[in-house]
Amino acid sequence: MAIGHDCVVPRELELQAGFSSLLSMSSLPCCKCSPEDLATAYNNRGQIKYLRVDFYEAMDDYTSAIRVQPTFEVPYYNRGLILYRLGYFDDALEDFKKVLDLNPGFQDATLSLKQTILDKEEKQRRINEKNY
Repeated sequence: MAIGHDCVVPRELELQAGFSSLLSMSSLPCCKCSPEDLATAYNNRGQIKYLRVDFYEAMDDYTSAIRVQPTFEVPYYNRGLILYRLGYFDDALEDFKKVLDLNPGFQDATLSLKQTILDKEEKQRRINEKNY
């Protein structure tokens, strides 16, 4: 297992460095990245950070992708997954609903939305039981 991990981590770091370089260059006047490419780079770098369990940094990149291209549904979904994992169900619900506004056929977002609603209700039920 350690051998496989040793191969993956350097590759992830290399990819993250590449995305970071692209993002840095995009702010230069001579470099014209399309909003789509820039948003994809932020989203992809966020995925690498997510895989490294750097959730807050990943969310920052997903949020940057959304700022650059608000109609790109994937970073909303990715950010929603992290918010869900961290227990921020209301924020996760907002992101999953936004995904479905942008792309009603996004099945994973539909499933995530339903699961988030169930888990939020379960959490509230436990709180109510604890208070009685």
